[in-house]
Amino acid sequence: MLHVAGPDWTPTEAYYGCRYEILRKPLGFDQGAEILQDDVEALHAYVEVEGTIVAVGRSHLIPETSDGSQSDFPGQPGPKTPPFSGLNSINRPAIQIRQMGTLDAFRRQGFAADVLNALEIASRQQFGAKCGFLQAREIAIPFYESQGWKLIDEPYSIPNVGLHRSMMKRF
Repeated sequence: MLHVAGPDWTPTEAYYGCRYEILRKPLGFDQGAEILQDDVEALHAYVEVEGTIVAVGRSHLIPETSDGSQSDFPGQPGPKTPPFSGLNSINRPAIQIRQMGTLDAFRRQGFAADVLNALEIASRQQFGAKCGFLQAREIAIPFYESQGWKLIDEPYSIPNVGLHRSMMKRF
């Protein structure tokens, strides 16, 4: 079952557990690295199968004063991801999709597409978003392209995480 929550929603232990298993544990990060400071301000979408959360994602409004660059390490200052080249007044209000993932045993069942689509719709409704941005790990680029997202910047590496590409989609 697909769920959408927030803003003003505190993710559950099960939600964070899924996010950790998918995105942080494989990279050797300690538990807690999956929690972002602004999670309560974000929109969250997740899929639950037989009481287990199997796919997660979140979106947040990119502040008018931000170029979209930020640390990928919660509670730590850097290193920062590069700014989004397409983040301009024409594409604002804009959101950023972050922390997307599906547990290995549940991949290729459409759950990530459901989460992404729900975040796009909810972001348009909640934030009035005209455009979305994200930083995709190289392995995820074909998925995002299949959902209408376009590459916008050159590859870059996030230390301890790996190669990424910035992508955007006009809503």
